[in-house]
Amino acid sequence: MEAFIKIAVTGGKGFLGRNLVERFKSEGHEVVVLDLPELDVCNRNPVRLSLGGVDAVHHLAYVNGTERFYEVPEQVLRVAVKGIVNVLEAAIENRVPEFFLCSSSEVYQTPPCYPTPEDVPLVVPDVMNPRYSYGGGKIISELMAINYGRKYFDRVCIYRPHNVYGPGMGPYHVIPQLTRRFMAGDLTIKGSGEETRCFNYIDDFVDGVSLIQQHGGHLEIYNIGTPRETRTIDLAWMIAKDLGLNNHSFIHAVAADGGTRRRYPDISKLMALGYEPKVNLELGLINTIQWLKSQS
Repeated sequence: MEAFIKIAVTGGKGFLGRNLVERFKSEGHEVVVLDLPELDVCNRNPVRLSLGGVDAVHHLAYVNGTERFYEVPEQVLRVAVKGIVNVLEAAIENRVPEFFLCSSSEVYQTPPCYPTPEDVPLVVPDVMNPRYSYGGGKIISELMAINYGRKYFDRVCIYRPHNVYGPGMGPYHVIPQLTRRFMAGDLTIKGSGEETRCFNYIDDFVDGVSLIQQHGGHLEIYNIGTPRETRTIDLAWMIAKDLGLNNHSFIHAVAADGGTRRRYPDISKLMALGYEPKVNLELGLINTIQWLKSQS
């Protein structure tokens, strides 16, 4: 690979994409940003015209946020399927040699083992549940990338982020939702509080993607996350403490149907490329909550 290349990032104005664009530029690469409203990945011709002379594509454009999975599943699937087809075919037409797909931990749903490696079966537990529009769209995207990759690209890599958070993140995720709810005096937690996630700070996420960009193997898949599991109830206590709330108790509400009880990625494959998470949850939460407070 050349030291400096031209990289296209779809979804480059979103939380993950924006931070990736900044990292790639800091590494000396030229970056083309493809994102709404200027460029809809569902419209084929503008995508095709934007990928001329590009050396690598990172495809992140997607409809994110758990609430949207339930509210507009048809839109989630439209962007997922039309987006991956248009971007792959535009890359092929422009002879782009490398393709990187941002997938999701949602493809695992309820995996058979923990920590969860990249080679476990991917499932859609219930086609009638609109939540699985998101994970189903990501599974389709992975199938497309892998099978097109065998024939048309020099290198295709897939990365599966696990609960990335940090300043600048969108509102449809557990950390900003709990923080804003608590700031408003509502101490409600959805679910039992025993559900676990492994929260990955945004700086560590972009470190992982940068390593995959540099060293990832053709047709390889990589989890990006941390090995630290945190219960929702413990996360709630940490947020409340950072907000200066004392002498309180939480109210539990019924969680939306279809959520998984536990997420715990095996990151050994990415660690073999040199990855090591650096920002612990305590510091990452302080940074994120300070940013959220500044936006209120």
